Amino acid sequence: MSVNFPLSILQKFVETLSAELGHETATAVIKKSGLPKEWMHDENFENLNNEQSALAYARLQSAVRTYYGRGARGILLRIGAKLWKQLLDDASFGIKTQAVMIRGLPKYLRRKQALELLGRILSGNKNDITLHTLDLDLLFVDSASATTLNQSDDTPVCFVTLGLIRECLFWATGEEYDIEERSCKAMGARQCEFKINIGA
Repeated sequence: MSVNFPLSILQKFVETLSAELGHETATAVIKKSGLPKEWMHDENFENLNNEQSALAYARLQSAVRTYYGRGARGILLRIGAKLWKQLLDDASFGIKTQAVMIRGLPKYLRRKQALELLGRILSGNKNDITLHTLDLDLLFVDSASATTLNQSDDTPVCFVTLGLIRECLFWATGEEYDIEERSCKAMGARQCEFKINIGA
């Protein structure tokens, strides 16, 4: 199945990655991974189609995981958190309008609406990302998962998505939640699933 990943998100990811690591370190990560050094400049992605964008997004995250090992998780979580603000700032008028409406809702209603908004921003195709209710908890399901394209691992790898979910919920409610990626396409699952534990 081809993955349709918005080029604009890849470009914002590259900007955020470079800012988080510092340009020199980010370039070293790229070079050591054998990826094109031009990839550290978002303007070099302008001619990519959405499937090529997905592949670049996956390969860049893989490069960070390879370079930093266990330390990559924290780095990619921070990048995901910072990426949320970038994506919201650059969103369409419709998305921004929806964001304002969400912030005006009672807090208990904001979580689901905010995650649906995140899914709408990240989805290349309708229903790539869906949200489900599990009793009191929520399940964020990414069936496309650009992060995992051509990736294979023994543990979940979608740290940027996890960071996005965390920051989106914090933006909406001012609270932090326990979130677990309980299945990942990189591990052979059909989809990536993130369980958000709401509790009582």
